[in-house]
Amino acid sequence: MIYSVRHLTEVRYATMVQLARFNLRLKPADWPGQTLHDYKLKVTPRPASFSTQEGGYIVNVSRVALLQPISQLHIESSFRVEIVPRAAPDMALSPDLAMLKSTAVESRDLTKLGPAFYLFPSPVAHAEREIARWAYGIVNDNIDVVSAGNALMAAIYNGFTYDGEATEADTAPIEAFHKRRGVCQDFTHIMIIAARALGIPAAYVSGYLRTIPPPGKERLVGADATHAWVNLWCGEALGWIGFDPTNNVLAQTDHIFTAMGRDYGDVAPLDGVFLGSAGQQMRTSVDVVPLENVSA
Repeated sequence: MIYSVRHLTEVRYATMVQLARFNLRLKPADWPGQTLHDYKLKVTPRPASFSTQEGGYIVNVSRVALLQPISQLHIESSFRVEIVPRAAPDMALSPDLAMLKSTAVESRDLTKLGPAFYLFPSPVAHAEREIARWAYGIVNDNIDVVSAGNALMAAIYNGFTYDGEATEADTAPIEAFHKRRGVCQDFTHIMIIAARALGIPAAYVSGYLRTIPPPGKERLVGADATHAWVNLWCGEALGWIGFDPTNNVLAQTDHIFTAMGRDYGDVAPLDGVFLGSAGQQMRTSVDVVPLENVSA
C-alpha cells in the first residue's frame, strides 16, 4: 500500500516571543516493511538554523531555531510511504511469558531494537500497582506473548471508552485508567505499563492511521490525525509486533510508523522552548490518502 501523508501544524502566540527552539519528530524513521519517499519539511518563518539527526531511540529529530521575534509558527511535513503487508505472527514461535522474561533479561542486544530499553518504567509510563494487578487478572505466565498482547489489547478496547474530552496531553496514565476513558495516547500508555509489569518489553509508537469514512460519506480533508499504538517485543524469532488497543487490531498496512520510544515523551511530534510569557494555541491537520486517490 502506498500513501501520501501531509501533516500541518500551526502555533499562534498571544504576543510576540523570541529565541524559540523546537524539536520536531515528524520524519518517519526506518522501519521494516516501510519505505519512505520524497520527504519534505517546511517551517515558516524560515529558521536561523535547522538540522536533522537520529535520536536516542528509533526517531528522527529535526532541531529548529528561530532567533527573530515571532507571533506564529507554521510547520508542514509531507511524504509518500510504501507499506508491505506483514504476515500474521507464527504462534508456534511465540514464547510463553516465563521464557520471554528470561530471554529479554539475558539479551545482549543493546541496539535501539533490543529489548533492554523497553523493559523498565519510563518518565511517563512509570510503574503503577493498580495497572499491574489489572494485567495479572487478565494474563498469567503460562500464556504466550502474542496471546498476552492480544488479551491486553482486547481488554482495553472492550473495557475503556474513546473520549477526546476526558483527558489532556499531559494526563497521567493512571488517571485515564481510573476513568476508563481517553484517547490513543492514554490507551497506549496503559498497555505499556501493563505489559512491562508482566515482563514484556513494550514501546510507544507514534504514527498515522488510515481512516475510512462511513459508507456513502466522502472523506474529509484534514480529518485524519496522528495515532499511537504499542510495540511488544515477542522474542528473537518474532521481534517487534504492533498492537493497537484503540482499535483492537495488529498494526498492519493501515498503520504508518513514524517513531518508537519508551513513551510519548521520546517521540512527541513537537516540543521546545521560547523566551516570553505568551499563551499559545496549536492546531493540527493530517491527511492520509491512498496514492491512487491523489491527483498527479
